[in-house]
Amino acid sequence: MSTQNKVALVVGAQGVIGRNLIEHLATLGDWDIIGLSRRGGASTGRVRYVEVDLLDRNDCRAKLGGLTRVTHLFYAAYQDRPTWAELVPPNLAMLVNVVDAVEPVASGLRHVSLMQGYKVYGAHLGPFKTPARETDAHHMPPEFNVDQQAFLEQRQKGRDWTWSAIRPSVVCGFALGNPMNLAMVIAVYAAMSKELGLPLRFPGKPGAYDSLLEMTDAGLLARATVWTATHERCANQAFNINNGDLFRWSEMWPKLALFFELEVAPPLPMSLDVVMADKEPLWNAMLEKHGLERNPYKDVSSWRFGDFVFSWDYDMFADGSKARRFGFHEYVDTEAMFLDIFADFRRRRVIP
Repeated sequence: MSTQNKVALVVGAQGVIGRNLIEHLATLGDWDIIGLSRRGGASTGRVRYVEVDLLDRNDCRAKLGGLTRVTHLFYAAYQDRPTWAELVPPNLAMLVNVVDAVEPVASGLRHVSLMQGYKVYGAHLGPFKTPARETDAHHMPPEFNVDQQAFLEQRQKGRDWTWSAIRPSVVCGFALGNPMNLAMVIAVYAAMSKELGLPLRFPGKPGAYDSLLEMTDAGLLARATVWTATHERCANQAFNINNGDLFRWSEMWPKLALFFELEVAPPLPMSLDVVMADKEPLWNAMLEKHGLERNPYKDVSSWRFGDFVFSWDYDMFADGSKARRFGFHEYVDTEAMFLDIFADFRRRRVIP
């Protein structure tokens, strides 16, 4: 690695957010990149990967204690748990373990970027104030995003580095084996519907079909994340990052069905986690029939997350104007985003 470049440590390198962030950083030319994940990765060019168990404090110290040149730490790791309370200990511990291992040895550390989401506003609990703003009051805990930010705020006092908190909506992009990948949920659900000769039915709650919501493109999010980490004006600030448009599934669903050449039938509330549980044999048959990449069914099925998103029978959006006021003016058309991602899945031979 060269000596003049900024050095990014991307934690959660194989997720939809981390993967796209690394791809963006690699195009900029003045970054060296280290990706952390439990699965590691194939190092190429300016990017090298480190396989590490973030929940193991000793493993973090052993694997990360030599990363003395890190200038920017981008934290996007996440571990799922069955309840909101159970999410707190592991997700807080992973962040603490990384910072404890890296901060003491990286004397040139300038910034720590924390990936959050609308859970900060209680969006996962039920109807909440919309549009949500960065200044909104926190809700009754437990909430690991809030605990993570509180840790960073306290740790940063008296230090030379700064922090930022990035709050996207549902993030859409390419990643495999990710527990929160809505674009993959829709693509695989549509592909299987077509394989079975079925129309595309919206599977969520009745009210969810007509609620207002928004998405965040993973590429847009990557650009915004680097922007906040490299502009002094953004120091110690939180930012909502979204595509900039709103939609209803009742309008979007037929457009997505058209991409897959499917008819649309009336919505039918059903748990994808339940009805798709027996579909692994169908998926394996599709791999053979269509010559797809041999991605295991478990790596392309985030059905619980699909159920979660499709259960929002209330508006789900936040005010993204703060980022624009601070200087980030990019936006993405959400319909085009979905269709581009589906086309990318096909190019990668993930779906027929």
